[in-house]
Amino acid sequence: MTTLASEIPTTGGFTEDAFDRFLKGRDEPGWLVDRRREAFERFRGFPWPNARDEEWRRTDIRGLKLDAFAPPVAADQPDATAVAAFDDLWNTLGEHYATGLLHVDGTPAREADTSKLGGVVLVDLARAARDHPEILDRYLLTQAVTASDDLFAALHAAFWAGGTLLYVPKGVRLDAPLFNLVGLTRPNGVDMNHTLVVLEDGAEATLVRETASRRPDDTSPALHAGALEVFLGQGAKLRLVNIQNWDESTWHFSRERAIIGRDAAIQWTVGGLGSRLAKVNQEVVLAGTGADAQVNGVMFTSGKQHLAYFTRQDHVAPHTTSDLLYKGGLQGRSRVVWKGMIRVEKDAQRTDAYQKNDNLVLSESARADSIPGLEIEANDVRCTHGATAGRVDDDMIFYAAARGIPRETAVRLIVEGFFADVYDRITLDPVRETLREAVARKLT
Repeated sequence: MTTLASEIPTTGGFTEDAFDRFLKGRDEPGWLVDRRREAFERFRGFPWPNARDEEWRRTDIRGLKLDAFAPPVAADQPDATAVAAFDDLWNTLGEHYATGLLHVDGTPAREADTSKLGGVVLVDLARAARDHPEILDRYLLTQAVTASDDLFAALHAAFWAGGTLLYVPKGVRLDAPLFNLVGLTRPNGVDMNHTLVVLEDGAEATLVRETASRRPDDTSPALHAGALEVFLGQGAKLRLVNIQNWDESTWHFSRERAIIGRDAAIQWTVGGLGSRLAKVNQEVVLAGTGADAQVNGVMFTSGKQHLAYFTRQDHVAPHTTSDLLYKGGLQGRSRVVWKGMIRVEKDAQRTDAYQKNDNLVLSESARADSIPGLEIEANDVRCTHGATAGRVDDDMIFYAAARGIPRETAVRLIVEGFFADVYDRITLDPVRETLREAVARKLT
């Protein structure tokens, strides 16, 4: 008999009573409340993931106890001390990008400067439900990410709090990049942030999204169950950066999907750096003829971290292109799992798809799993994939030592060279530097 999520102790923190209290603390339109209720029922019906499921066979979440967490509580004003903890990162992002939003502990803390938006909408998602209900009603958790995807997607769809809407009207091209910073400070903190990006026909924009923790000396677990949805209309172009840099006590689950229309293009860069355990599903759906996707991934783990990224390039329409390059560096007793799939539907003739995952293992105890895959139903396509995993070449270390370069410096140079080709694909200089610096800090 299947065990339901609502029948096992690990879901005690997200009970029906807790859900009802959560709804009472929010002022939302009826259609949104109905959508949440449907998602909660799906959450209650999902079995708890276990090692018999292919999706979870290499990712052990038995240590996650949902009853240690409570649903996020809406606050009228964020805690000033918590907000101030992110001043350094907020100011750094503000130096490089036009304007942005800050969410701390699920509460909007700073708004975007509308004078720098040029007709673009960049607002907190709860406010968007009031001011732009037609956009949310059409797109939010209906097509890209849905409550039926898995247990954590359903949990998120029922309890999301905090989040961002980026809406770019038809033909509007915003040259200056925007940003969204999401932070956690609380013991046993819960973040259910949701990002919704909609670019109408011919629109162009850049969004940099970063998550971070400010919980010094706090080793209590935290939980993020999030989602990111992207919709690109005909000829739209989006540069999207998503950097995950939680502390190593945070459980991170995320569903992320972009639906790309005719002749539209996305460059999507992912940085997987933080968290205790991360399980991310990232998908691009090339739904219109001529759609194009470039996906870049940088993962670096240390200690006992476990990062699992499942990517999917879904070619639905003909004459579409996708190019994915993920690179991982591992040290300590950490583990990286990457599972990629190129799916070509029968009508998607003249597809050109590529995926590659390389891993550099820096310790005897680290482990990398790379699982590329192809599912092709069309007969006029070009699809290739590859995966590698290896250790630092001792000959390189010896060569450096013979020229007076210390081992630690040599390893840093080798790691920098390993990631160089994925860095070169990233068109935003501050993003390249952020990833470089984050990897360098882990090597010290």
